[in-house]
Amino acid sequence: MRGHIRKRGKKWSVVVDVGHDETGQRRQRWHSGYNTRREAQAALTELLGRVQRGDYVEPSKQTVAGFTARWLESVKVRVRPSTFGMYETLCRLYVAPMLGTIGLQQLTASRLNGLYAELLVKGRRDGKGGLSPKTCRHLHATIRAALNDAVRWQLLTRNVALQATPPRPQPKEMQIWTAPELRAFLAHVEGDRLYGAYVLAATTGLRRGELLGLRWRDLHLNAGRLSVTQTLVSVNYAVSFSTPKTDKGRHSVALDSATVGALRAHRVAMLEERLSLGLGAPTEDGLVFTDLDGTALHPVGFSERFGRLVKAAGARRIRFHDLRHTHATLALAAGVHPKVVSERLGHSSVSITLDLYSHSIPALEEEAAEKVAALVFGS
Repeated sequence: MRGHIRKRGKKWSVVVDVGHDETGQRRQRWHSGYNTRREAQAALTELLGRVQRGDYVEPSKQTVAGFTARWLESVKVRVRPSTFGMYETLCRLYVAPMLGTIGLQQLTASRLNGLYAELLVKGRRDGKGGLSPKTCRHLHATIRAALNDAVRWQLLTRNVALQATPPRPQPKEMQIWTAPELRAFLAHVEGDRLYGAYVLAATTGLRRGELLGLRWRDLHLNAGRLSVTQTLVSVNYAVSFSTPKTDKGRHSVALDSATVGALRAHRVAMLEERLSLGLGAPTEDGLVFTDLDGTALHPVGFSERFGRLVKAAGARRIRFHDLRHTHATLALAAGVHPKVVSERLGHSSVSITLDLYSHSIPALEEEAAEKVAALVFGS
């Protein structure tokens, strides 16, 4: 293993032997731009050590844009469609136009921090302000994943995104309905053709994608249970089906008798509706909640429909996802064990459930204090 330094003009360069090519010719790689002989000598020592350890990375003029295009092709078959959709969108909107011309090996943590700071101020595509910290963190996660692969493919010696600092997320106050508010809303929408969907969301805390991906064969109404086995997702506004992200996401949920009754009534109504439209009876593989023509409901349109119903009901405005928060909060306030709530929600661990909801129910802590005091001092 050999190498040497050489002065070229006012700068010093390092020349490293990196082995031989297929014809047996010696391969040398130049590393230029050192200001002094001492800097070049130190770099030579470091580079020779990398060659010996097997983690040497050859100089490359590949740009960030060129690499991310290649990376997206590779990662497409390894991640969920929704995840790839996020990667592709963020790379197209922000990475390529704002980092694309930079050499991959010249990318720094400082440059990434500068990007995040700029996007927070003026990152919106409509020119009306900056991106949210959450979106910037999604962008950071995308860049970090891409650079992880660049290191693995021996295009980089280290992942500079690990030294970058994305903006901290801004905690949002959780919006939930009280039990009377939820009851009033359900009473208002009782005549809606998707009434069963709103009841089911309120009494189980199903995610929107889980609800819209539910099939008749996933409902076990005689047993009072349902199974979450597939989800409906929107990638670049195109609807597709997927599976739950984790094993915990693939779970079974108990149904109360009122919800079972609402679902039975929904099935009868859907049968009558489909027959009147000449669509035939629902099949076991058919979706429980569909559009009028029997096709899947688009998640965005479904949420917008919910928003209109909330407004028409004169209820306090919440998102559809907040029905999930409402269900969890009401369950915990009713004394349901956090482990049971966690399993119903399909969380990967009970700690996630507690982190999300225990702070919003101070009565739980007060109850705990009284119970401990009763043990110590007696009833």
